[in-house]
Amino acid sequence: MKTSWPKGRPVFIYGEAECTILFPAVIQSNYHQVRRKTSMPKGKNQKLKLYRLAQIMLENTDEEHYITMPEIKEKLEEYEVTADRKSIYNDLKDLEKLGIEVEGEPVGNRYHYHVVERPFELPELKLLVDAIQSSKFITQKKTNTLIKKLEKLVSKYDAQKLQRQVYVSGRIKAMNESIYYTVDAIHNAISENRKIKFQYYQWNVKKEMELRHDGAWYHISPWGLSWDDENYYLVGYDSEAELIKHYRVDKMLHIRMSTEAREGKEHFKQLDMADYAKKSFGMFGGKEKTVKLLVDNRLAGVIIDRFGKDIMLIPADENHFTVNVDVHVSKQFLGWVFSLGEQVKILSPEDVVEQMRGEVKRLVEQYGSRIKV
Repeated sequence: MKTSWPKGRPVFIYGEAECTILFPAVIQSNYHQVRRKTSMPKGKNQKLKLYRLAQIMLENTDEEHYITMPEIKEKLEEYEVTADRKSIYNDLKDLEKLGIEVEGEPVGNRYHYHVVERPFELPELKLLVDAIQSSKFITQKKTNTLIKKLEKLVSKYDAQKLQRQVYVSGRIKAMNESIYYTVDAIHNAISENRKIKFQYYQWNVKKEMELRHDGAWYHISPWGLSWDDENYYLVGYDSEAELIKHYRVDKMLHIRMSTEAREGKEHFKQLDMADYAKKSFGMFGGKEKTVKLLVDNRLAGVIIDRFGKDIMLIPADENHFTVNVDVHVSKQFLGWVFSLGEQVKILSPEDVVEQMRGEVKRLVEQYGSRIKV
């Protein structure tokens, strides 16, 4: 809300806060431009005054917390910056050029100043913090670092509200700290149309990391990244096998960009990455087939959550419907069907029905039951 200038005491209403997400980099980049247009009053450490003033306003004020002119002067002195009241008024006005909106409101015989708008609202940042804390692939160390960076986008008071804890049942954080740089390297290779090479590891029974295929290097053409079952996967083309394959990003080591151009473009022209992930259960591959399921009406939500709202649910009887789904048929898909019990049944194609019968028979034999299948 704009207010008029009172006699002898200005009120500042400034433009939208467009740049504070980059604070203090934005302030530093614009600082000299602003100072050239501003008179330089006498005082100590004047070259840093505008920068420190912006820092004070962003850290100490928000919609609920204000600061008075004497408090501004006191905090500037803590940074060994001296300034008179008139020059601070002018500098508050100059903060508009740095994208920082400041408002002054009369309270009693003083004016209270605060930053009005920021690039992110507090509920938006809380959502980001919750997402980071609950994400499996982000290590605990990186989680803490990212949240600390987000706290710098708000006042010190709102920063305390971001120190939350989201509890996710059975949550195990990733241990590979290099995953963020691996993701960045993959994106760079895609943008530069280059192959990548890397080593791939797995855990052994001694809880030790061991390289797969005796440490052999994988040479892959990267075409995209997919998110499935709380893990990042690289989706790429293996020229030697002439197949589209996917790899857990957090299990990739020593990634390097190759000088060779990517291959497999023709395989990815028609590939919808989101659709590809939807068809793969746990990102395990298999031959793609259209499978017809008979499903209990009570599981309509489960089917829609897994395959999307575009699928057609056809009533079969009063309590069931049929649905055709395109999937990569694998043991993981059969296991998903098996986990839903008697409420889901594979109707066709016959070879997939036979695969399910084979899995049921194997389980019976594995667990020593005398039940005949």
